[in-house]
Amino acid sequence: MRIAVGADHGGFPLKADIIALVRKAGHQVVDVGAHTLDSSDDYPSYTRLVGEAIQRGEAERGIMMCGSGVGACVAANKMRGIRAGLCHDTYSAHQAVEHDDINVLCLGARIVGVELAKELVQAFVGAQFSGDERHVRRLAKVKAMEQ
Repeated sequence: MRIAVGADHGGFPLKADIIALVRKAGHQVVDVGAHTLDSSDDYPSYTRLVGEAIQRGEAERGIMMCGSGVGACVAANKMRGIRAGLCHDTYSAHQAVEHDDINVLCLGARIVGVELAKELVQAFVGAQFSGDERHVRRLAKVKAMEQ
């Protein structure tokens, strides 16, 4: 799977560890930045780059990190075709894919430590949308809200 990874200054300390984990799991990383720590980096800029990589088909999923994860999640969900979830527990990280077909995992680097973040990424990347009728029906309603 191709996974777009992005972080602003708040998420930057977690980014290298997450990229290494994704690669070790055999996935391709589309690194959209930030590439250096810069306190003036804003989460909407990098969230947009993650979302656009998915929209263009350059990545199937994305992982976006900011300080709390909240800003990145809000910004990502403004983009057509992007379904982002803020997950700080492993159940939500896999269930959000299985039931809600999220394609962007948002993490708060100031909220979760490196080891928990790795578990969250593993749960997100390892999950697949169930395709159950009720989940397909609900997802169709969500997609209709974008129109």
